[in-house]
Amino acid sequence: MTRMSNFASLLKAEISRVARKEVRAEIESLRKASAQQRGHIAALRRQIQDLERALRRAARSAPAHGTAGPPAAGSALDSEPQRRFSAQRLASHRSKLGLSAAAYGQLVGVSGQTIYNWEQGQARPRPEQLKKLVAVRVLTKASAAAQLQNAADAG
Repeated sequence: MTRMSNFASLLKAEISRVARKEVRAEIESLRKASAQQRGHIAALRRQIQDLERALRRAARSAPAHGTAGPPAAGSALDSEPQRRFSAQRLASHRSKLGLSAAAYGQLVGVSGQTIYNWEQGQARPRPEQLKKLVAVRVLTKASAAAQLQNAADAG
């Protein structure tokens, strides 16, 4: 009987040892695969960052509003300086004037929702709207209120 129980315990120990060895080998291959995947993910993140930087550079150097190439000589754009748009500056100017988006939009000739979209960076003004923004940019709080009052009286 002891021989049988001794054989059973030896068999059990051998099975456990072989199982641990197999599990260890499988875990090692999973660890290697995991390390390779982490390295691949890190490389992809670096590639995404590089592409985002290149996109920002290209966006800064590309002409505004998707026009192809520089404007032709003698065009109307040559006589006017190129205007830049900043959503943050628009929001701060509107705040400085103490106007709602709708009232500011009335000065520019667009809706309040359009002003909100510009401030949030969800849209950009077209060139003709940019000219109107430049004209509104020089207004003081009093002159903006006077223009709105005149528009209300006329309308």
